Formats: sequence, C-alpha cells, structure tokens
Amino acid sequence: MSSTLTGRRAPKLWWNVLGLLVFVTAGFPLYWMLNTAFKPAKDAIDPDPSLLPTGLTFDNFGRALDIADFWGPVGRSMVVSLAVVVIGMVVGLLAALAISRFAFRGRKIVIVGILAVQMVPLVAMIIPVFLLLNDLGQYDRLTGLVITYLTFVLPFTVWTLRGFIVNIPKELEEAAMVDGCSRTSAFLRVVFPLLAPGMVATSVYAFIQAWNEYLYALMLLSQKNQTATVWLGNFTTKHGTEYAPMMAGATMMAVPIVALFLLVQRKMAAGLTAGAVKG
Repeated sequence: MSSTLTGRRAPKLWWNVLGLLVFVTAGFPLYWMLNTAFKPAKDAIDPDPSLLPTGLTFDNFGRALDIADFWGPVGRSMVVSLAVVVIGMVVGLLAALAISRFAFRGRKIVIVGILAVQMVPLVAMIIPVFLLLNDLGQYDRLTGLVITYLTFVLPFTVWTLRGFIVNIPKELEEAAMVDGCSRTSAFLRVVFPLLAPGMVATSVYAFIQAWNEYLYALMLLSQKNQTATVWLGNFTTKHGTEYAPMMAGATMMAVPIVALFLLVQRKMAAGLTAGAVKG
C-alpha cells in the first residue's frame, strides 16, 4: 500500500520541482535587477558579484532621477500606453465581435490576415513606418507612436478577444432578445459582463506591450520626446554604463506594471482560465 502511494506521489513531486525551476528561472532577472538597484555602485561592477545583497543604499535612485528627466518620459509612456489600450480595446472588441458572431464574405481571409500580421517581424517595418509617418506629419509625435503601436497591438487584441467571445454561447444573447432586448442591449447586459475578465487580461497584455516597446520609440521620437524605455539609454555613455542607477531606473519603471497587475490580478486570472480559443 505504501509503495503504491509513493508511486503516485512521485510524478507530483517532479511536477513541483519543474514548476519551482521555471519560477526561479523566470524570477531571477527580476531579483538581480532589485539586488543591483539597492547595492552600492562599486559593487554593481564587481567582476565577482555576490548573489546575496552586500549592502543597502538608495543613492542609485537619486542618481537615476538626477542623470536625466525621469517624470517626463514616464508620463509620455503612460499617455501612449493608455491611449493604445483604450483605442485598441474599443476597435478590437468591435472587430472581434464581428468576426465571431457574424458570417460575412471574406471572414476567413480576415482571420488569416490577423494571424499573418502578427508573424511579420517588427524590425522589418521600421523604414516603411518611418517614411509613412514622415509623410503624414506624425514623425516625432506621440500620436504617430500610438498609431504605430496599434498596428501590432490590434491584431493581438482582436485575436484574443475573439477567443473569449466564441466561448460565450450565442443562446444567451438569443434568450435575452426573446425577452425583448435589442441586439445591442443583449450584448451589454449579457455578453459584456461575461467578457469583462477577458478584456481585463487583454488590456494588461496590451499595456505591457506598449509600455515595454523600445525600438520604434527610439527611431520615431527625438530625445526631447523620448519614452521611459529610451530614457534608460542615458545611463550608457562614452565612459561606460552605470549599471546600478540603470537598474534603479528600471525598478521605478516596473512599478506601474506591478501596481496595475496587483489591481486587476483576480480579473486577469479569471480571464486567462476562460480564454481558451474555440472554433
């Protein structure tokens, strides 16, 4: 009997060990960022670094705030990211609803096109995007960066929301319409509340994509309009890289993402478990 129980527990033990290894691998870069941010600057460039904190100092954060304007780039990143999320969710929700609920000519082509756009490397579109924004007078403008980010956030948003909508039975809308609701009212009263967790999860991922993007922000904005990710480049100079202040700056940049995740973690978890793609 005991040997049988041991045999059953062994697979669970290995799965737990595997999960622990994945956690450590994914969490170590975050730990090292925090460790470097709070250690003295001289220890950050030690050729034989210690895995455990050797000291605690807040000087790196002061240095990060002094080396260049911090609140300006962070504010611009916040404006761009929120604009991308709001526009992307409104347009993406309408597009996902049309694809998943209505049959129209070319529907499959649209779905394949959405997948194809996500396969194109972002670096391959830099020159065409630069030329297009320059012709439209949107170069070195936050509106131009928002439009650019929407080109890769929208396909992701549409495809993800489509998976959530498909999992909501049509019969719920039809029952509401039988009771006297219009199609719009049935969607707002029945479908939208069920779709809320999925929208939260999609919004968080869209926000992270826009917040962390570096390449286009570097190429399409001048230094006076730089975003937070480009701002981190100020720590690399001809004299070398100030790793400790850079990690302090990266830690401050991570605060909005962490705060957002903590606020919506329950809705996000519910959305992730309900978002299996179907149909």
